[in-house]
Amino acid sequence: MTRVIGLTGSIAVGKSTVTHYLLTHGYQVVDADKISHDALNPGNSCYEKVKELFGCLNEDGTMNRQALGDIVFKDHQKKEALENIIHPYVIKMIQKAIQECQDDLIFLDIPLLFEVHLEYLCDKILVVYVDEELQLKRLMRRNKIDEEKAKHLIRQQISIEDKKMMGDYVIDNRQNFEDLYQNIERVLKVLKDETIYE
Repeated sequence: MTRVIGLTGSIAVGKSTVTHYLLTHGYQVVDADKISHDALNPGNSCYEKVKELFGCLNEDGTMNRQALGDIVFKDHQKKEALENIIHPYVIKMIQKAIQECQDDLIFLDIPLLFEVHLEYLCDKILVVYVDEELQLKRLMRRNKIDEEKAKHLIRQQISIEDKKMMGDYVIDNRQNFEDLYQNIERVLKVLKDETIYE
């Protein structure tokens, strides 16, 4: 029986570093962002629905993601309409990956796991954590933006402090890579031990 571990965090906490570590150490990670990106590729049923509703095509027939993003950024109802097309597809693909998994553990990399209420897909949830001050600094540096813009982006999500309380396990990413990898291994050991005894 495969155990499903949700992997989440907030913007600029270093979740992709954790994902990369898991992948390079032989764990299966399902990337929700990649699935939703692929949903808008030509030939996909979501692409057809979005094309019908929004247009937004490039000359070569591919989706103009920038134009689509601009539309839904300004209009909440259109954003909801887009999500109603893409979210069911993402959930279906995640469930398919879980069913097909032969390993003891599978990780679901879902940045907005709590925001879109996908906790029900997971047996346990792992939160990658840095404090809010460090998160702000890292985001400003990474995206080359000022404090106001960075704070606006952070406010679009549930705060990292709240997520820390909502998760079953926390991976602290406030130090260096070596500490981070040790923290990941510590949590992996707990997860493996739990799997053995279940």
